Amino acid sequence: MTAHAVLTEPVPDRSPGSLSWPVTAAVRALAMDAVEQAKSGHPGAPLGMAEIAAVLWREQLRHNPADPSWPDRDRFVLSNGHGSMLLYALLHLTGYDLPIEELKRFRQLHARTPGHPEVGMTPGIETTTGPLGQGLANAVGMALAEKTLAAQFNRPGLSIVDHRTFVFLGDGCLMEGVSHEACSLAGRLGLGKLVAFYDDNGISIDGQVEEWFPDDTPARFEAYGWHVARAVDGHDPKAIAAALEAALAETGKPSLICCKTVIGRGAPTKQGHQDTHGAPLGADEIAGTRAAMGWTHAPFEIPAEVYALWDARKAGVARQQAWDARMAAYERAYPREAGEFRRRLSGDLSEAFEPAFTAALESAIEKRETIATRKASQQALAALSRVVPEFLGGSADLAHSNLTAYPGSTPVTRNPAGNQVLYGVREFGMSAIANGIALHGGFIPFVATFLVFSDYARNAMRMSALMGARVIYVLTHDSIGLGEDGPTHQPVEHVESLRLIPNLDVWRPSDTVETLVAWHAALTRRDGPSALILSRQNLPCWPHAVADADTIAEGAYVVATGEDVSAPRLVLVATGSEVKLAVATADLLRQEGITARVVSLPCREHFEKLTKVQREALFPPDLPIITIEAGVTRGWRGFTGADTVAGVTAIGIDRFGESAPEKDLWPLFGFTAEAVAEAARRALR
Repeated sequence: MTAHAVLTEPVPDRSPGSLSWPVTAAVRALAMDAVEQAKSGHPGAPLGMAEIAAVLWREQLRHNPADPSWPDRDRFVLSNGHGSMLLYALLHLTGYDLPIEELKRFRQLHARTPGHPEVGMTPGIETTTGPLGQGLANAVGMALAEKTLAAQFNRPGLSIVDHRTFVFLGDGCLMEGVSHEACSLAGRLGLGKLVAFYDDNGISIDGQVEEWFPDDTPARFEAYGWHVARAVDGHDPKAIAAALEAALAETGKPSLICCKTVIGRGAPTKQGHQDTHGAPLGADEIAGTRAAMGWTHAPFEIPAEVYALWDARKAGVARQQAWDARMAAYERAYPREAGEFRRRLSGDLSEAFEPAFTAALESAIEKRETIATRKASQQALAALSRVVPEFLGGSADLAHSNLTAYPGSTPVTRNPAGNQVLYGVREFGMSAIANGIALHGGFIPFVATFLVFSDYARNAMRMSALMGARVIYVLTHDSIGLGEDGPTHQPVEHVESLRLIPNLDVWRPSDTVETLVAWHAALTRRDGPSALILSRQNLPCWPHAVADADTIAEGAYVVATGEDVSAPRLVLVATGSEVKLAVATADLLRQEGITARVVSLPCREHFEKLTKVQREALFPPDLPIITIEAGVTRGWRGFTGADTVAGVTAIGIDRFGESAPEKDLWPLFGFTAEAVAEAARRALR
């Protein structure tokens, strides 16, 4: 009998770091299957960062899939949010409530796996990412919040705030200017619990980045004061783990781990090529990748033994139980602090808030000071900060102009348990960091700059609104009223452009009382940001009663002028400093026998939520409306108030300003009682 040789297939190398390592093969398979089924997405980053993700999520990330809101969890941010399938695969494999059916519905309507990660939609997502660089800045905010909260609440032997913030990022994040702003500040603040992984694959959408991004990134971050691990093999788990251990050991500096990777790793003809960045691999390339990985399972099929390698549920519960025990000991030793800690994490304001607001309101009504609304804002901060210890505010190098420094504010650079951030001239970074602070919890951040520089911050403001983040924007020097600095600093289009952002409440108060109400509304709001638009110049305070606060909070009300306006012939509606002009115009018209109602409209967003009946009580449909605001008129031309049939005349500024003293600018642009009265007469003809 002739002996025959037994032919066998070579046993694939399934060791960590190999393409056939089941841990990373599962991540790559899920990512490319979901993108292929959606016929849309970005497979390159998930395929290229699988080993980095495996080391972090399996060895170091402290989280609990059963409770994504556990307060002391590590935060993870995917700043290169286009690689969202990497994160969705990780959440699914580690045991979050993200079933395989949701991965199959990647990028589909109402799926919990949208094209870019969105906070509040998917369990385990800490922030909405996609606009590159902002996730990195959010992570800086989260790490700052952790450090400050720890300094405020931890006690010797009882650390109830002790977690890290990890962030993945790519070349695009580092090219965006916001990364420079945020990371420079992170180095100065010594955020030692912030660890960033740089996916250094040398590729972006247009090809090899060396042609336009030759920066020495490690040297840049070392100059910022970061700990940097250079040229780590991003596909070698041992090298990644060693770099991560060194980063965690460095507690005085944030860390950047520069991982050399191959985009689309495993794709036989497309790995290392820009084509893998933002398009499905295609059936043939996926088949080749499966073969290279030795992955024989059907699309979206993960063997039980691979799930077991990833499952973080048991360890997560144990970590949280250990924290619960520490928290219980803390509550026994420090019951007042424990109650305050839980209150702040809940987002509730203290029981002392409303009485403090009422006292401040009564004082403002009694004093009726003629001051700038930026000064009124500072007074509000001083009064309310006593009962809002969760304030964590700051300004873009303009605290003494924005008047956001107040008695009791202490920079965190001088005291880690402080409540003020000296952001420097970093409007975009400041705003994106504030988003991270708000998302972390335990604080209500406010940030400040001149209104005209809101352009620098705008995309972060948009992200605040998109995420429903409780961030307060203090924007001063709100019109040509700032005077001599000229058109570069005089905002004309900014108020109206901010009103275009959905879910952003824009307040432009006209006096001290309206300013207090605006702060109250911003602080009590739980589902989004607010912008407070404040004057440089002094403004009078109108007669008010305490009960008026609720009416003002509705967004529009009739200003008390001491005259009977129950049967007006027209309505003058204004915001901010122009309410003063509306009152002066009404006085002038009254001398001619024309009765005009003056309506202050501090918040159009609140006004628009009123019923038609409520709007018509302010703006009877048969009366002409004259709108007065020192800015572009386009939005006011569509303002009908109560579906008026009598017409709207918008008085504003549809050009850039001039460099001159304030007293010369108002008449130049037609902001005089005589000019507005003439417009009113024409409307009545």
